[in-house]
Amino acid sequence: MHRTLAIAAAATIAVLAAAVPQATAADAQQMEANKQAAAEFYDKAINQKDFDAASKYLGPRYVQHNPRAADGPEGLKAFLGFLREKFPSYHSEIKRTFADGDYVILHVHNVPVPGARGRAIVDIFKFEDGKIVEHWDVAQEIPENPANNNGIF
Repeated sequence: MHRTLAIAAAATIAVLAAAVPQATAADAQQMEANKQAAAEFYDKAINQKDFDAASKYLGPRYVQHNPRAADGPEGLKAFLGFLREKFPSYHSEIKRTFADGDYVILHVHNVPVPGARGRAIVDIFKFEDGKIVEHWDVAQEIPENPANNNGIF
């Protein structure tokens, strides 16, 4: 009887251990898919200023945490219209992309007009079911005379 329980316990442990790498692989695949979606969304929205193309990456809600932008898809649409009108050359280059669970973080170099030093921006996107549902950002001007030579990127 003890041997039967030991065999059953070993079999259960083996099954659970086999399931863990699959869950981790699925999570890693989803994080990679989210990173790709965030980069594509960013290019469509920020660089191309194309709301229709960008909106396919949005979930059923879009919560905006930037206090200068309105909530929801309509807020994004208005922001992109503003960029198109006032800053048609506004462009951001993604320097780094990170994923942690349902969050994707982009470290970007933003240049609002050609020739400007621009800003370093960190954009944070929350995903649900492969779609963007929330956004945060922080920005830092690139100084003319930095206190060190390490570079901002």
